[in-house]
Amino acid sequence: MADGQVAELLLRRLEASDGGLDSAELAAELGMEHQAVVGAVKSLQALGEVIEAELRSTKHWELTAEGEEIAREGSHEARVFRSIPPEGLAQSELMVDSMEDEVQRRLQLVRGGQAEKLGEKERSELRKRKLLAEVTLKTYWVSKGSAFSTSISKQETELSPEMISSGSWRDRPFKPYNFLAHGVLPDSGHLHPLLKVRSQFRQIFLEMGFTEMPTDNFIESSFWNFDALFQPQQHPARDQHDTFFLRDPAEALQLPMDYVQRVKRTHSQGGYGSQGYKYNWKLDEARKNLLRTHTTSASARALYRLAQKKPFTPVKYFSIDRVFRNETLDATHLAEFHQIEGVVADHGLTLGHLMGVLREFFTKLGITQLRFKPAYNPYTEPSMEVFSYHQGLKKWVEVGNSGVFRPEMLLPMGLPENVSVIAWGLSLERPTMIKYGINNIRELVGHKVNLQMVYDSPLCRLDAEPRPPPTQEAA
Repeated sequence: MADGQVAELLLRRLEASDGGLDSAELAAELGMEHQAVVGAVKSLQALGEVIEAELRSTKHWELTAEGEEIAREGSHEARVFRSIPPEGLAQSELMVDSMEDEVQRRLQLVRGGQAEKLGEKERSELRKRKLLAEVTLKTYWVSKGSAFSTSISKQETELSPEMISSGSWRDRPFKPYNFLAHGVLPDSGHLHPLLKVRSQFRQIFLEMGFTEMPTDNFIESSFWNFDALFQPQQHPARDQHDTFFLRDPAEALQLPMDYVQRVKRTHSQGGYGSQGYKYNWKLDEARKNLLRTHTTSASARALYRLAQKKPFTPVKYFSIDRVFRNETLDATHLAEFHQIEGVVADHGLTLGHLMGVLREFFTKLGITQLRFKPAYNPYTEPSMEVFSYHQGLKKWVEVGNSGVFRPEMLLPMGLPENVSVIAWGLSLERPTMIKYGINNIRELVGHKVNLQMVYDSPLCRLDAEPRPPPTQEAA
């Protein structure tokens, strides 16, 4: 039955009544759900003073599903007693001669609407056994309003130009304004897609037990950005066409000099099983300030602090922050982007541990198709590039770099010889990392998106192989 039919029926019953109607009793008389009558009451209230409705609350006791079964079939104890065969059982097997099913009797009283005959203790026992539940029923006492009528006329909500010109507005009922009603909330700001995905990456690291490293220094010395990572001072990445160097302040004044000397010796003379790079290492070059080119400089600082704590304690670190490269701005390059980095330090870690952690990390992102390719990094050995199959581009693309930090980097810090550190890094902007990023972009722009163009955009950075021209457009 439609709400309008229920409302008309309610008004006719109310007209014939002396004082008013109870919504629950009316629902029982009409054989319908109480909620349908409540809906009709609320719709009539919206018409003005047609009816008056007073909300009332009553409590009563109802049997649970198990209670209904026991009231009908008997308690579990009684059913066991009745299941004894006619020939009986040995007294040693059953020590009961007869019984009265008191539980069933009490539940039948409740089902018959005589719950008040039970004491509070008896009701409490039944409730503890989950056979009885106290239910609060909210009903309406409905009476005639000052504008009561059995005919329902729709109230106008807007005053139209036609009503004004014809004068019909004088004879039409208007719905009164509710000046306390809340208006529609205006559209407000939204999280930038990168910030939104960044928070999701951060949550994944925290779920895996990682601790976030401090990364609040965009300005870094060449020592922490390069030298501490066993990257030689003549490396091409340290040229001005790849790195932003600062003019003021041009040099870092404070460095841990005892550690600096160990790093210098490792670079120029070798040590820790390495022959080094055999060149004249210069402190002035290490002091040069720059905009950090990777967050691995923050990892180096964190590992150095860890090495000063005795005894050694295994750790798992992560960071997500901006890095800067002196790139020529074009369709595929920006001067800054976000780098995600994970570091695990423990006894006896191997390449197998690194691959296992990477698979777990990427699986939490929803990326399960992975490949690993040997690579070279100055500060990791062995090193691996990580590839994922991109469903949109139908090809394997690079999603990150990884490796085991070299002893030449770790031992000068003071870490124990049997401690290994595995690490990996990737760009936040790469669409293969943001598995759902393409869908987010589609929702934002509201039209077709060329996946190859998105991948080639400055947000997506590098690929592992030359890109073919765009050939496919996906909805």
